[in-house]
Formats: sequence, structure tokens, C-alpha cells
Amino acid sequence: METIYVALLDEGVDVWRPVEAQREGDLYRIVGVVPETEKWAFSPGSLVRCEQRELSEGPALVAVEAV
Repeated sequence: METIYVALLDEGVDVWRPVEAQREGDLYRIVGVVPETEKWAFSPGSLVRCEQRELSEGPALVAVEAV
């Protein structure tokens, strides 16, 4: 398991949630459960492509598209 970041929707500013994901080649499958108070850009079970981005915590893998 690895940690990737998923955008939270409807926040008014950019907010990124660290989530667990299973690496599948160059892609990642998101696992876990979305808290009731959050809306994720990609739901658990989604297979996503990630790219490195600079977040406030430093460089991180960020989910950018579902495949």
C-alpha cells in the first residue's frame, strides 16, 4: 500500500486528502472509505493515474485522472 492524495470537492479552496492505494503497474487503485463529511474527486475502487506535485507537506503523488 502507498499513500496518494485525492482532491476534496466542494471545499472552496484546494484541499488534498491522503488516502491508501494499491499500486497496479503505473496506476493506483484507491482503497478505504470516504468519510460522510467529504466528497472525493475519485471514489474508493477507482483506478487512477497519478503525478508528482508540490503540496504544502512537500512533494506528493496526486490522483489526476481515472482510467
